[in-house]
Amino acid sequence: VQLVESGGGLVQPGGSLRLSCAASGFTFSSYTMGWFRQAPGKEREFVARIVWSDSSAYYADAVKGRFTISRDNAKNTVYLQLNSLKPEDTAVYYCQAIPRGLPTPSQIFWGQGTQVTVSS
Repeated sequence: VQLVESGGGLVQPGGSLRLSCAASGFTFSSYTMGWFRQAPGKEREFVARIVWSDSSAYYADAVKGRFTISRDNAKNTVYLQLNSLKPEDTAVYYCQAIPRGLPTPSQIFWGQGTQVTVSS
């Protein structure tokens, strides 16, 4: 199983980035995919989630209206479009994969993260 994030970088406030997470080694279309982030000295926090069954999307209040999560099951990839970025969005962004049902922690997959830095 692999989740490989990409697309992070340095961007000015108000700018945009598009993160990608390429998945392999499992049935991508049967997994709910999510994005989390962790800023220095802070706990990892939920950002967005897209459900496997109907692609319903859910967002943290802090990013609602600015970020958009999407998925391409044909490419086994989930995306996170980040718009109107703020310095407080600076964090390492992680991709998460959760199978259907009630998974145990060992059944939840994580990527290695990609750094997003918002600074002028």
